[in-house]
Amino acid sequence: MHIKKYDFNYSRRNFLEKTALGAGGAGVLTSLWPEICRSGDITRAYPEELLHIEAYTKGRVKVGDVINADNIDLVQDIVDPILYQEVKQDGREFFIEASVTDAQTMFPPYFFDATVRNQGQATFGADGNVYTTDGAPWIGGLPFPDPQTGSEAIANITLSWGRHDQAIYAIPSQVVDPNGENSYEYDFMWAEMQCTGLVKPGLSSPYLAGHEDKVRFQTILFTHTNDVRGSAFLNIWKYDQREFPDLFGYLPQFKRVRRFPANQRFEPYMPGMNLFLSDAWASGDPMLTWGNFKIIHRGPFLGSTHNQWLPNNENWQPGLVGGAKNQSYFRVGKSLIPEVIIFELEPTSFQRAPVSKRRIYVDARNMGIPQAISYDRRGEPWKGFEAGAGQRKSGEHEIRTSDGRLEWSWDWVISHDVQANNVTRLYQGEQCRGSWRTELDPDVDMMADYMTVQVASSRNLIRKYYAAMLYP
Repeated sequence: MHIKKYDFNYSRRNFLEKTALGAGGAGVLTSLWPEICRSGDITRAYPEELLHIEAYTKGRVKVGDVINADNIDLVQDIVDPILYQEVKQDGREFFIEASVTDAQTMFPPYFFDATVRNQGQATFGADGNVYTTDGAPWIGGLPFPDPQTGSEAIANITLSWGRHDQAIYAIPSQVVDPNGENSYEYDFMWAEMQCTGLVKPGLSSPYLAGHEDKVRFQTILFTHTNDVRGSAFLNIWKYDQREFPDLFGYLPQFKRVRRFPANQRFEPYMPGMNLFLSDAWASGDPMLTWGNFKIIHRGPFLGSTHNQWLPNNENWQPGLVGGAKNQSYFRVGKSLIPEVIIFELEPTSFQRAPVSKRRIYVDARNMGIPQAISYDRRGEPWKGFEAGAGQRKSGEHEIRTSDGRLEWSWDWVISHDVQANNVTRLYQGEQCRGSWRTELDPDVDMMADYMTVQVASSRNLIRKYYAAMLYP
């Protein structure tokens, strides 16, 4: 019997072989990242059945189809088990979108430029951290755009969460209980400022002067409801990924700033929420506090990778669907990702971690995260962290960078505790209560305006910082 090299199952055999060998870059017909650098397009790297859902399903699923409990089995092999359960058992549905092949639509422009410019310059040092080949902290973009190992994959996520030098996100969130009721509601501002790997054009250095020993400053400020309004938390991430961030919090009911144990990463942000510090961007802990990284699968997947920004909707909020009251999940679109890399990691630096492992799905095209699943100590699925992202263009609405190119960012997150069956869902809004507005790479000095705590050296500075945040 003669087997054609490029028959319909060639991609499946290719993915299985690379996973079994624990080696090999992304792409099937040719290497993905060199093709992106050459043409900016992924078409030549994959056969037709990985670029079009109609070809993959042999016509059984088409662009525009709604996937629900009646037909989810047609795509069961390209969705994660938590999404499958939500659709099959809890009334969730999503619709199929056309796949995109232009790789530049999957990155913030400056971050894409830096990834292309700096490729081949990243390496792991003897201490496990990422450095340039001449021993300096990382200089921007994905350090490993074609990851060969789980360690390289997690480094791509951890070293730059939002892929902008600085950003302010206005985030409304709701917690939905098993009865479908909104049991908690919070608005908060999330701010990030990179200290290393800066990518915006015109900078004299890829490092924030005086903070080359850090990865980022990151702040959460809750603005609603009234009982938590004014609560704020500040993370100062060190560059050395073996060390935990410095973590400070301001609790208005006590009118004081306190330093929190930084290794307590598995406690909710606020009552009712199932989001932990550890969950952020599926990489909320320094990457070297986790270990045993292992790629376990490569293959096609349905993810929310574009058209997720909804400026025609009030405050950019996605529609709702599923659950007992038909409001537990966001109703979103998903398209065929030709290749996801699924890798696992274990919390090696946490004595009493409630998580035994985390399984992260990354889009091989841009290292974006369509899903991450945390498992309890028994090895059973516990929580899903599903995310949507895309360019800032919808019809006549668009947001552009300072040099005129289309912006890109994350858009929404669904965190589902499948054991307790409660859902924390949040989205990046145009604004949130407290008069905070979303801004990507705002033209402000965020260190002067927001991030004035200097490695926790002065309680007065901390108070001044939070006073500025709470009463701008």
